Amino acid sequence: MSSAVNEMQITRNRAKGGRRADAAARNVWLKPAPTPRDEPTLNRARIVDEALALLDSEGIERLTMRRLAERLGHGSTTLYWHVDTKDDVLDLCLDAIYGEVPLPEHTEGWRGEITFVLTGWRTVMLRHRWSTALVGRPMIGPNILARMEFLQASLLRAGLTDAHLAAATWGLYNHVIGSAVSRAGWHMPAEEREQAQQHLSAHSDRYPTLAAHGYMLDDDWDGTFTRSLNYLLDGIEAQIERGAARGIGRTP
Repeated sequence: MSSAVNEMQITRNRAKGGRRADAAARNVWLKPAPTPRDEPTLNRARIVDEALALLDSEGIERLTMRRLAERLGHGSTTLYWHVDTKDDVLDLCLDAIYGEVPLPEHTEGWRGEITFVLTGWRTVMLRHRWSTALVGRPMIGPNILARMEFLQASLLRAGLTDAHLAAATWGLYNHVIGSAVSRAGWHMPAEEREQAQQHLSAHSDRYPTLAAHGYMLDDDWDGTFTRSLNYLLDGIEAQIERGAARGIGRTP
């Protein structure tokens, strides 16, 4: 029996004799909490810890419910009493790593607060590079929501409201996520980058700017992230100042 068929059969058996997931909720954070079982050696925290170890060492492709159960020393049926699907495990793990992003105290320096949090956010994603493959999943776990709450609260205190607040929030979110995804997905040895730059130089009539400014040779990922973030924050600050002058876009 294939692994996929075996897992489907386990799910059917569990649904018949065990707890049923809320059919209307697909996200793990919106489902009813699992029914406690008399299993002192297995709980969600241990499942997440083991899944994180597997993801960090071997990647998403190697994570299956059957393999995870084996690493935990339990059968797959027992595992399904705590999580319904592999997607649930991934969502739990994704939220767990966001708990590693430190949150400072709110101060008067909103730019410094945001820079600190987003820099830590990117660092955590690059520490757990599998996380960049999960971009686009609805993230409503407590750790990610706490970071989004901090980000938006900082922007609100700076003076943004309504559409201005939403645009700034998602602009900064997209910057940190996009930066992490680009860095994690870039696999080009130095020698190949040199060859690519030579290719641009050979076609400088088509790509004069890229050829002249070393497009393929720039590997200052951290510095570029910081400078780009400052450009965004400069624009947000300018918007706040314009809004203050016009009496719009600011908190009462």
